Amino acid sequence: AFVVYPESNVATDAVIVIHENRGLNDWARSFADKLAAEGYLVIAPDLISNTVEGIEKTTDFENTDKAREAIYALNPDQVTKDLQTTYEYLKKDPAGTGNISVVGFCWGGSQTFRYATNNPNIEKAFVFYGTAPDNKTVLENIKAPVYGFYGGNDNRVNATILTTKEAMKQYNKVYEPIIYEDAGHAFMRSGAEENAEEGNKKAHNQAWKRLLELLK
Repeated sequence: AFVVYPESNVATDAVIVIHENRGLNDWARSFADKLAAEGYLVIAPDLISNTVEGIEKTTDFENTDKAREAIYALNPDQVTKDLQTTYEYLKKDPAGTGNISVVGFCWGGSQTFRYATNNPNIEKAFVFYGTAPDNKTVLENIKAPVYGFYGGNDNRVNATILTTKEAMKQYNKVYEPIIYEDAGHAFMRSGAEENAEEGNKKAHNQAWKRLLELLK
């Protein structure tokens, strides 16, 4: 896992960052760094570490395609177990207040939604272009508010929003999705690049501002 501590003389709230479907790469680390600079204790677990024989961490994979293959070979229950271990680590860290939110992107966004159904004690769930579990009955277990961030040009993911909205409403859960026009899938990563398309860049900046406001 990649752990980043804020410069603070008091205990701070914490955030678990769940990486995309390429594993714990440089961008995931840079996002964790950026969030810690805003005053949060941040941990980004490498969910494919030691899941393939001879490979200790994401960066040991031959290429990003191999990392992605390892991601989709994961047992969902093992992912939950690893996220729970991460959560317990933060709970015991004296640098944290014990208030823990979860942020996830792409595959990690879907895992964030899923983890919210498995851990009723997280503070808030931030789902970036991820989908809810197919079995909507598990949404009844969610206690935390779920905030969605979606790109307007991401039809595959956006096609699931209405059904999710209806299910969350049925169970009287907080689900607030926002769609950023002219942005594609993974706009937080691509929108942070120097040569980012205008739509992705604008969505990145607006979503970052919204995330910080909601965390506070």
